[in-house]
Amino acid sequence: MTDITIYHNSACGTSRNTLALIRNSGVEPEVIEYLKTPPGKDRLVQLLAAMGIPARALLRQKGTPYDELGLGDPKWSEDELLNFMVQHPILMNRPVVVTPLGTRLCRPSEVVLDILPNPQHSAFSKEDGEVVIDEKGQRV
Repeated sequence: MTDITIYHNSACGTSRNTLALIRNSGVEPEVIEYLKTPPGKDRLVQLLAAMGIPARALLRQKGTPYDELGLGDPKWSEDELLNFMVQHPILMNRPVVVTPLGTRLCRPSEVVLDILPNPQHSAFSKEDGEVVIDEKGQRV
C-alpha cells in the first residue's frame, strides 16, 4: 500500500507529468481518476483544509461548465461551490496530490517535488520537453 494519492485526469498533461514525477521517485501512488470516482463533499472539505485554500481556489474554468454556471460571481458561498464540484467533478482542478509531507494542487507539475518523501531517481523532462530533473536526480 502506498502513502501517496493523486487525484488524476489522464487527459491532462499536467496531471500526467505529475504522476510521472511521483513514479520517478520510486513510488507507485494510489491513482484516483476523479472524473470516474469523484471525491464526495466531505473528502473535498478535507483536501481543501489540508491545502489551506478555499473552494474557489480549486475551481477549474477551462473546459468546464464554470462560465455557464456563473461561478465567477462572488455571490456563491464556500458550501455552494463545493456542491457544484460534487455535481460537476470536472470543476475540480487537477492534479491534487496527498503525501505524508502535505497536500497540494500540483500546478505546475513540479510543485509535487516539494511534498515527495523520496528523491528523484533519474532525469525527467515534461511531455513538452522542459527539463525538470537533471541526470543526477536534482531539480533544475
